[in-house]
Amino acid sequence: MTPKPSLLVVDDDTAHRTMLRALLSGWGYQITEADDGEAAIEKVQIRPYDLILMDIRMLKVSGLEALEGIKAHNPSIPVIIMTAYSSVETAITALKKGAYDYLTKPLDFDKLRLTMARAMEHFQLKEENRMLKETLSSRFDRRHIIGNSRALTDMLETVSQVAPSEATVLITGESGTGKELFAGALHFNSPRKEGPFVKINCAAITETLFESELFGHERGAFTGADRRKEGRFEQANHGSLFLDEISEMPLTLQVKLLRVIQEREITRVGGEEVIPVDVRLMAATNKDLLQLIEKKRFREDLYYRLNVVQLEIPPLRERREDIPLLAQHFLSLFSQKNRKEMKGFTPGAMDLMIRYNWPGNVRELMNAIERAVVLGRDSFLKESDIPMIPSRELSEEMIHGENISLSGEMPLAEIERAAILKTLALTAGNKSETARRLGITRKTLHKKLRSYGMM
Repeated sequence: MTPKPSLLVVDDDTAHRTMLRALLSGWGYQITEADDGEAAIEKVQIRPYDLILMDIRMLKVSGLEALEGIKAHNPSIPVIIMTAYSSVETAITALKKGAYDYLTKPLDFDKLRLTMARAMEHFQLKEENRMLKETLSSRFDRRHIIGNSRALTDMLETVSQVAPSEATVLITGESGTGKELFAGALHFNSPRKEGPFVKINCAAITETLFESELFGHERGAFTGADRRKEGRFEQANHGSLFLDEISEMPLTLQVKLLRVIQEREITRVGGEEVIPVDVRLMAATNKDLLQLIEKKRFREDLYYRLNVVQLEIPPLRERREDIPLLAQHFLSLFSQKNRKEMKGFTPGAMDLMIRYNWPGNVRELMNAIERAVVLGRDSFLKESDIPMIPSRELSEEMIHGENISLSGEMPLAEIERAAILKTLALTAGNKSETARRLGITRKTLHKKLRSYGMM
């Protein structure tokens, strides 16, 4: 027999609570009651309810205060807020604090039933997704790929499907997105994981040495070749070879690489012996290879040989929910490396990092936090410690949403903060000009910026 879902009804109005008990029991819920927010927090600490229906105005501890306490203890419990006061500001506050939805009294019972059903379904799916992620992480070697965003999780699921195959993979994406990490994940989750994983950056090799690097050379093959050398293909035998920045490979070498892919054999420079190689090939680029093909700078036949399976790595701005995890990881890493005791970030600093577009992606974030750790003086890094300030981060095209919009529903303090930041952006960080445009003194501007953690 399926157990009834448990529901905690929180309301200091006894008559309303009694009415809800009768109604919701008839809908199949197991009801527990609390007459105040404090009692609700205590009950949640004793048992995990499937759903909470809570009034917002109560005498001792309000619904908003109780919501914070409940979410601090167990953020997985869905909470629906009720109020007799139809306030947009209160609704926004409740939702920001983690409420699932917001209903006004007198309750529309049809809407209540639908909202409760959706809340239960939403959090059930969320929990199932969490369990799936844990299952994936337990059997899947992420190779230091950090994040739980939908974009990243979908990509890792694709990698887990492609990894066991022998397919050649072309990894595309902007600079700094971590293409090498995904290549590593492909290798270390494949049947070749016990074999070598060899990497070569095509942009870092001079054209004259390229062939030798890939295929090796015999002694005396050219000036300075005083001994036989194995190339990267031989080193990667029975493993995987990752060709980073494949777009930088000279056309003459592209022809030879195409032949190796087709024939699965190489010949060292200056040699005649044909050497079979068993290598899985992966390549990466931040360039549009189709455009390079049109410009005759990349071979079309090689492109189709490499592009058996394509993985396009999402930029950091498309998975902003991963930024806090990445930031904390880099903070721990560089704090330990530099023998500092950094504990975290101020809310303002984290908000700035989440809103910033990170054109250099994860690499730029990593470098920014390393610099902040080295130069930071406090246990918690603040906005002024992040090296984007004061010029780059405030240019409007680099802030998510591009324009700071002012809404009549925003609290006055938020409107003021948005106006100051927008004006500071328009003046490229010039505080004197910002103060002049806003009609305030420079001292007042400095005081405001300090309160935002930006000075």
